[in-house]
Amino acid sequence: MRYAAPLALAVLVLSGCGGSQKPPAAVAKPPHIPRALAHTWAAQADAVAQALAAGDGCTALAHANELRAAVTSSEAKVPTRLRATLTSVVDALPGRITCNPAPPPPPAPAPRQKHEDHPKPKPPHDHGPHRHGHGRH
Repeated sequence: MRYAAPLALAVLVLSGCGGSQKPPAAVAKPPHIPRALAHTWAAQADAVAQALAAGDGCTALAHANELRAAVTSSEAKVPTRLRATLTSVVDALPGRITCNPAPPPPPAPAPRQKHEDHPKPKPPHDHGPHRHGHGRH
């Protein structure tokens, strides 16, 4: 998570998601990444972070590789001044993640048996009156 969160922040900052006011004419417009693209990349970075938080490095690595491919395929839409920083961070991300499978889910508790589910003990088998020298024979 510590790798993807800064990446998501960088993507959003670089995207120019500021207010809708136009800057004064004398101030140069800062470079920005198209908003939809920045949001897509931020969602992908969040997926990396969530997988890392869950301890699933293999899924995180897969998401990081998808993010890198998405950034690489859209490089032309990234202003030149931002491209080097963005691509270096995205390219380094998969190398910082170790593929370790997610921990197995905890075992489901065994269903408790109801008292009625237990077999009832058999009554003692009666062979008639016991003859131990008491009473009539």
